[in-house]
Amino acid sequence: MKMSRSIVLVGVGGQGTILISRIITAGLMQMGYDVKMSEIHGMSQRGGSVSTMIKYGDKVYAPNVGNGEADIVISFEKIEALRALPYLKKGGKMITDDREIYPMPVLTGAAEYPHDAIEEMKKVVPDVTVIKAADTAEKLGTIKAQNIVLLGAFVKAMGLEEKADWKALVAQYVPEKAREMNLKAYEAGFAM
Repeated sequence: MKMSRSIVLVGVGGQGTILISRIITAGLMQMGYDVKMSEIHGMSQRGGSVSTMIKYGDKVYAPNVGNGEADIVISFEKIEALRALPYLKKGGKMITDDREIYPMPVLTGAAEYPHDAIEEMKKVVPDVTVIKAADTAEKLGTIKAQNIVLLGAFVKAMGLEEKADWKALVAQYVPEKAREMNLKAYEAGFAM
């Protein structure tokens, strides 16, 4: 029987969702997997939702992940984690930042932000890992490294640390001027 696994990454435009997806894809390819990735930008330039789907395994034909198919969902923000919940398969794993970014309906008063989003997720998903990726990145020097903190947490959670050279991939994909700080962000996420 051929093995394949699915990852869904969700966030808000500007958080680096696509960058971390490219690093994960490169790492999985280093490990010898057939990998397919898709990007959905939405209104990402205006702070809208961004999602990426990655499928990997012995042989993969398409990157699309349907409802109930994701082995893991990585979320950069709590509302996005709730939105992605239908993708998670029974027994799947959720990794989410506890960050709150208010969408336009909340900012205009047309809707309320679900501050209890993580508690609600934990009622239906037994394996929810909550990390303070944005806070950690900010303490390291820039909130923009939130994605790399999440990458480190993902690698640790999935037990992939010895199967690909993740630090070399981070160094390859981030701008040179931000390389050292992003390597610290990766290590901080891995330690969570």
